[in-house]
This record gives sequence, structure tokens and C-alpha cells, in this order.
Amino acid sequence: MKTGKIIVKYRVPVLILTLLLMIPAVLGMVNTRINYDMLNYLPEDMETVKGQNELLSNFGKGAFSMIILEDMAPEDVSRLKAEIEQVDHVDSVVWYDSFADMSVPMEMLPDRLYNAFNTDNSTMMAVFFDTSTSDDLTMDAIREIRGICGKQCFVAGMSALVTDLKDLCEKEEPIYVGIAVVLALAAMILLLDNWLIPLIFLASIGMMILLNLGSNYFFGEVSYITKALSAVLQLAVTMDYSVFLWHSYNEQLTLNQDHKAAMAQAINETLTSVLGSSVTTVAGFVALCFMTFTMGRDLGIVMAKGVILGVIGCVTVLPALILMLDKPLSKVSHRSLIPDTRKFAGHLIKVFPVFLIVFALLIPPAFYGYKKTENEVYYDMGECLPKDMEYVIANSKLRDEYDIASTHMILVDSSLDEGTKREMIREMEKVNGVKTILGFESLLGSDVPSDIIPDSLKSVLENDKWELFLINSEYKVAGDQVNNQIDNLNMILKHYDPTGMLIGEAPCMKDMIETTDKDFRVVNIISIVAIFIIIAFAEKSISLPMILISVIEFAIFINLGLPHYLGQSLPFIAPICISTIQLGATVDYAILMTTRYKNERIRGQDKKTAVHTALYTSIPSILVSGSGLFAATFGVAVYSEIDIISSMCMLMARGAVISVLAVILILPPLLYVFDRVICATTLGMNKKVKVKHQEAY
Repeated sequence: MKTGKIIVKYRVPVLILTLLLMIPAVLGMVNTRINYDMLNYLPEDMETVKGQNELLSNFGKGAFSMIILEDMAPEDVSRLKAEIEQVDHVDSVVWYDSFADMSVPMEMLPDRLYNAFNTDNSTMMAVFFDTSTSDDLTMDAIREIRGICGKQCFVAGMSALVTDLKDLCEKEEPIYVGIAVVLALAAMILLLDNWLIPLIFLASIGMMILLNLGSNYFFGEVSYITKALSAVLQLAVTMDYSVFLWHSYNEQLTLNQDHKAAMAQAINETLTSVLGSSVTTVAGFVALCFMTFTMGRDLGIVMAKGVILGVIGCVTVLPALILMLDKPLSKVSHRSLIPDTRKFAGHLIKVFPVFLIVFALLIPPAFYGYKKTENEVYYDMGECLPKDMEYVIANSKLRDEYDIASTHMILVDSSLDEGTKREMIREMEKVNGVKTILGFESLLGSDVPSDIIPDSLKSVLENDKWELFLINSEYKVAGDQVNNQIDNLNMILKHYDPTGMLIGEAPCMKDMIETTDKDFRVVNIISIVAIFIIIAFAEKSISLPMILISVIEFAIFINLGLPHYLGQSLPFIAPICISTIQLGATVDYAILMTTRYKNERIRGQDKKTAVHTALYTSIPSILVSGSGLFAATFGVAVYSEIDIISSMCMLMARGAVISVLAVILILPPLLYVFDRVICATTLGMNKKVKVKHQEAY
């Protein structure tokens, strides 16, 4: 009782302190850098990552883009090239005039060289930047280049993707929060018993969301997925805690007319129940931290922090607001739309066998779809953008007009003799899907001595340590064809130069595929084991964690299996995160019902009555909780044009509905059927149930 009394006594200072903390929180949120490049989260010890770092640190080149210019005279293109070279952080630009005088007609070039840079109505140039792919300075340079060249210019490459993604995210993110707030508010108004309390919930949760987002400043940066989802997820996941406190407070008021004493007791009761509930949710998010693809750690830490702050806000800020607005709250009560579920629960009990049969029949197709969906994800982040984005249009033109779907870079020891390099290039040109290889030896051929090459071009492609080659590929990134091509190119490269490095978007994507494939299995196992242990300690049982996790995993199999049957492809990160988030966030529904069932059995109720009581008393809370998660995510899923955000929110919304149905329809029959096993494997339960039965006779 002491904790509740202290919080109630110091409620005004608590509110003042929280409001004061909003100032640094807003400043921290505004000044937290957002990372839009998924490849930045690859482990630092990978060769592709080392190669990218080497390219930037020892070659002065980071980002790389291809620019297509349509319907322009060569003289105008040359003038534009000179302007692009003056853009801040553009290191160099390679085009026809980089290695030939403009007085020589471009058509005089060998076909191989001419076709590498030209089509009937367009020409292409390669641009290198002295900053990394997702650096803010690189994005500024991309925007400036687009402004210089106008509508005839199409910029392809990862930096263009990151730039468009950032612009779209910054436009959409405030709307995500607005949609989540409005729909969550609507759900709470309908399902709770007061018109004003949903607004108070949102005020309390909103402060904790600001504290969470503001404290991200100390991490230096967070991913755009974390920024886009964290506020929505924190609202959805921690709303339950506010509902628990409100219900507990109202129950205490019926026993104690002193509002402060009632709130003190409600705080203590809520803290006990919410701590148990939040631990499983936190465990689900913490499991993401074990991904070697560190974007999982990024999202996991921020969301675990958000849940903890949600618990703190629920038992400090929310009680202070409720007591401060106690009189207005008492005047705006209304009846909840959730009816008495006693009869409904009774009808469900009568058809328990049907639900068990459905459960058994759905497991094989659900698991099959789930495993198939794992293998049908996409890794190309360009696919998550709308088709009318500038990057998508530019990449389509590059593929359609130049037959270039991806570009790799090779760093080769510059001390290798020219003959060895040419032999290596000839072998690489025979690899399936290799369109062209651009470098000294390939561009100029063996007839041109290297000492007549202009120093300006030489500095672009070579320094004291490395020589750079560009490989244009006909294969799209993140596909089996390009991954096989990368393996073959790497084999040739290592044969001629063991220190050489193959880098670029496609090689990094290949590493990401291999990394996240392992991560999916590791994160799943860790989250299941962690939550199993938590439930086992909380319920003092071995069988109950198995039953509860089985029900939620069944819901996850259905949720993640549906995309396969619906012909949908998910972004690679979605199944990894959703399986963990859905387990951690919705297993609470099962714990709530199971705890009530367990208590009823210990009190002496027979198994049928215990299951019935647990079912009808839990349904309202489960519906409110599930509706909150659904409402906060469904609107964002429908609105967002960024597929990775839309897909994850739709999976969370659908997962909430499926988990609610699974807990209400499948868990009670399982508790009923396995009642004897549960009693025998739950510490203290078997003895107490037997004693109660003996007393009844």
C-alpha cells in the first residue's frame, strides 16, 4: 500500500516533473538522427561492410549513383556534368568526356563503350560522392542534382532510394500518429464506460511516448522503421495498462468512498498485474536484440524502453491526471458497448469439441503457409516504395533502356599488373548476367597505354592502394540469379587477388539475406524460451506455458501463413519482428484468462465452472486490449504508401484479431481437456484442488 500512497501524495509534483521533462524530450526527439539505409545494420565484420568502409576511407568514395539524361545534346550533357561536379560532396563524375575529347563524335567510340553509356534518346553518367550512402549530405546532394538537371534527369542508386524514402517518411509519420490516436480513441470511447477517460489515457501515454522518442537521442540515431512504428506500437501495447488501472480504481471506489485511498489501492493492484503482463511484452522486444542484423536491436531496445515507460506512466502520471479531473470524470460516464458475456461463454462451452477439431485441422495448413511465407519475402527496399517515386522510375529506366538492374563494385590491388587485371575482367565478363565491366583496362583496351590516361580519370578509378571496377548486371538485387553471379564473381576475384573485395548493394543484400535467415530462427527460439520461463515462474507451472504459447504460436502461424495463400510477398524484416511482437504482446490475453481459471480451480470450482468463469470475465478485457492494438495499427496499414510500414502494421492488426479469437475460442477448450495435467504440473494447485474437493463432500 505504501507505493500507492506515496504516488497519490506527490501527484502534483509528479505531473509538474513530467511536464518539465517534455521540454528536453521534444528537443531530443527533434535532434535524433534517423537512419534510412537498411544496409547500415549489417555486422561490421562482413567483407562487404569492410569494403564499403575501405572505399570511403582510402578511396574517398562512399555513395554511388547512375544518372540518366534524356533528349539532350552532348554539349548540354557536358555542361550539366560540369555543374554536377560542383555540387557539394560530389567526388567525381564519369561520362564520355572523362576519357575522350568532345571534338570526337561519340558514335566513333567502339560499340561496347558507346552502348555502355548511350541509347537512342538518352545518355548515362556515373556519379561518386565523398560521403556514405545514407549520409544527410549525400541526400542533399541528390536533391541538388535533381534540381540542376530538371525533369530530364533520372537518378538511380541506393542514395536516391534513401532520399525518396526519407522524404516520404517525413511526410507520412505525423499522419501515422494522428490516425493511430483517432482510431484508438474511437475504440476506447466505444468499449470503455466514460467519455473523458480515453482522452486522459492518450495524454498520459502521449507523454511517455515523447519521453521514449526523446531519450533515443542518447543512441545517436534510430532506424526509420523504429521511428515510424515506435509511437504507434507503444500506444497500442501500453493502452492495456491504463485500462487495468481505470477498472481497478472503479472497483475500489465501490469499497472505499475516499478517492485518494481508492487510487492508492488501485495503483498497488495495477502495479502487480501490469508488471507481470509487461515482462512478457518486454521479453518479446528484447529477443529482437539478439539479431546480428542490428536493426532488430534498434527496434527492440526502443520498444522495450517504451513498454517500461508505459508501466511507469500508468502508475504515476495517469493516477495524477485521474484524481485531478475526478469531478468531470464522474459526470460523463456511459454504458460500455460490450454486453454481459456470461451467456455467450456458456454457448461456447457447449461446442468446445468443434473448436478443438478446427484447431487440429488448421495447424498443418497454417504451419505450411507460415514456412512458405518465410521463403517468399523480398529484400529489395525499392519494392517498398510507390511506383511513381523518382527512384523507382529511374531504376525502371536503367533496367529497360540499359538492361542494368544492379551495379557492383570491385576493389583490386592496384599493384597487380595490367595483364592479370585484363585476364580477370575477361573471365568476369563471361559470368551469366554481367552486362559490362567499367575500368581502365576494360574501357580503353590493351592498345591504349595507361600513361596517356587523363589524371582526372585516373584519380576516379585508381589510387596508390586500389583500382576500382564497376560491374553492371542484368540481374536485380536480392534474387537467386544475382546471388549466384556474386558467388562466381567472388571466386574469380579471389583467384586473381585474395585481398580484393566485391561490394555494392547486391553483395550487401546477399549478406543480409544470409544474416536475417539465421536471425529469424534465433529470435524465435529466444522469444519462445524467454516467455516460457516467465510464464512458468509466474504461474508456477510446466504445462501452462506450453498451452499458452501453443495457442499464440498457432495464431502467429495463421497470421504469417495467410500472405502465402493470398499471394502476397512481405518485406524480409516483417516476419522476424511480427512473430516476436505478436507473441510478446498478445500472450497477455492468454495469461489473463489462465490466471482466472487457475484461481477458480483453487477456490474449489469444478473444471467446467472454472473455465466458464475465466472465459466470461476475461472476454471484455481481451476485447478492449485487442481492439486497441487493432485500431492503432490498422489505420496506419491502410494509409501508408511505404510497404514495409504498411505490411508490418497490417500484420500487427490482423495478428491482434487472430490472437483474440484464438484465446477466446481455442484456449478454454484446451484448459478444459488438459485440466488434470495442469493440476498435476502446477505447483500447489493439485493439492489445493484435491483439498477443496474433499471439503465439498
